[in-house]
Amino acid sequence: MFVIVVNALVWILPAYVANAAPVVVTKLLRGRIRLHPLDFGRCLPDGRRVFGDNKTIEGFVGGTLAGVTVAAILESFSLHNLPSGIVLSVGALLGDLAGAFVKRRMGMKPGDPAPLLDQLDFLLGAFTFHLLVLGELDTAMAGILLLLTPPIHIATNVFAYAVGLKQHPW
Repeated sequence: MFVIVVNALVWILPAYVANAAPVVVTKLLRGRIRLHPLDFGRCLPDGRRVFGDNKTIEGFVGGTLAGVTVAAILESFSLHNLPSGIVLSVGALLGDLAGAFVKRRMGMKPGDPAPLLDQLDFLLGAFTFHLLVLGELDTAMAGILLLLTPPIHIATNVFAYAVGLKQHPW
């Protein structure tokens, strides 16, 4: 069982990194350059932003590059393959965007906590995109990751808050 858990965590690592990297990228860039919201500041007919200011082009690109870099490093040790890592990275970021979209439709502000949605949107995006693009998803690993990701996500957010990368510990 331990080997299966480790394999699942190694497989999803590009998505984990891609999901976390935009926080670091935007923190490093904020104040140095003008950040560009992915929704270009547009609102839908409900009067709410599509994604909000926290979802930026720079964060999306930085997150993708970070996830792909991790996948390339893992591939160099024969622990991953690059196409899968690319798809997982982009899928994680698309899933995070979908989560932000849902939160805006619910009237929630960026940074407002949404239990489970905050912890699983990127993971479900990575799974879905991987299945759509590559036509494969190991359901046993997916199940393990659905159980492990919420506590891992919470722990990394608390850490990011403690070191000043996030405004809230969620």
